[in-house]
Amino acid sequence: MNRREARCYGGLTLLAALKILADVAIYRIRKREMANLAAAFTIMAAVGLTWDEMGMRLGFGILLNLLAYLTNDYFDVDADLASPGKDQAKARFLKGHMRAALFLQAFLAVLLAVVGAASSPGLVVALVAGAGTCFVYSWKLKHVPVVDVFTMLAWGVFMPLVGFPLDSLLGWIMVAQLGLFSACFETIQVIRDHDEDVKSGTRTTAVLLGIGRAMVLEKVLMVASAAYAVLLLNRWVGLALLVAPFIPMRRDGVEAHWNQVRLVQGLAWLAMVGWIAWDGSSMGLVSSVGKDETIALLGWLR
Repeated sequence: MNRREARCYGGLTLLAALKILADVAIYRIRKREMANLAAAFTIMAAVGLTWDEMGMRLGFGILLNLLAYLTNDYFDVDADLASPGKDQAKARFLKGHMRAALFLQAFLAVLLAVVGAASSPGLVVALVAGAGTCFVYSWKLKHVPVVDVFTMLAWGVFMPLVGFPLDSLLGWIMVAQLGLFSACFETIQVIRDHDEDVKSGTRTTAVLLGIGRAMVLEKVLMVASAAYAVLLLNRWVGLALLVAPFIPMRRDGVEAHWNQVRLVQGLAWLAMVGWIAWDGSSMGLVSSVGKDETIALLGWLR
């Protein structure tokens, strides 16, 4: 390949990478699947970060989400092509430009590592934990029953780590709540995909347990998320989360159920964040943690 051909090939690869990045962003926004980014922003406001730091962390979080979801699409491309419910044009383009997608993932990972190292060691932790969890989930763990749900619980904790300095005690208490929400949504997702997963031979929690018992697990996780909120975040608003286990799920209405649960948990989350922003501390039944309380051992991660 001569120099001119190399430049042409590089230009085409760059254009393909930009289209892949745009496809990932548009698809996830349309599916409302980057809620962790909004949650991270609310944590930034709750713990009282400056506008400059909020802007920097929000930008980092956007790129981290694009990396994580691109990784998921990269591993799922063949399954997406076989599924009539997926965006076929998007999947076909990705399949035809896998090298560009791999280059883009590497570029985003290096860019985020450099920005994190220059800004805050805690952002490097968020990168390794968030993107790393997404990688192992997409590569292997999403097909391991029970582990799939609890890997998403971990992902729900790690992705919003961009929202606060990692020595913030209140920040950790808040992201643990988000992890429990994430586990609830993962359970709904595997229930939704049960029939398709059975046909493809994919083993998930819903395939292992059956839909009935998977629904019971969903209710248990919802009650656990409500109990956690009552005990550690807000003793009154947390009670509202007990509405979620009573939202009915029909086999032909899983998407509606998903949105209804998201509405209940989202509104409760905003109310808890609003209280913290106004009062300066949580109001759990067993503890009240101020936004300025820190974990001394994690001070170097600010």
